Amino acid sequence: MAERHPEVTDKKTFTYEEAAAMLPRVQELTSEAWAAVEALPEEAVGEYQQIVGDWAEALIALGIDVKGLWLIDFDNGSGYYCWKHPETSLQFFHGYEEGFGGRVPLT
Repeated sequence: MAERHPEVTDKKTFTYEEAAAMLPRVQELTSEAWAAVEALPEEAVGEYQQIVGDWAEALIALGIDVKGLWLIDFDNGSGYYCWKHPETSLQFFHGYEEGFGGRVPLT
């Protein structure tokens, strides 16, 4: 039998409360990475890639789906709570098929 890799096969799902509680940490990591990237000279491609890669790895380690640059999703089992820097709170949802363009406000 093949060895099981939990980090690959076990998908983390979040309640809204869990995602909202984790958001301040996500915002902190993202703001730090964003500021570091903004401070780089345009030709520092390697450093840019390192910063963005480290940011993505840190969020993935928390069970969060990284969907793009400064864009993340919290899987809730029926779709995603969606957040993009610099939004101040967790305000949007979209289904698995809709993607970012299909975001609807959480009201």
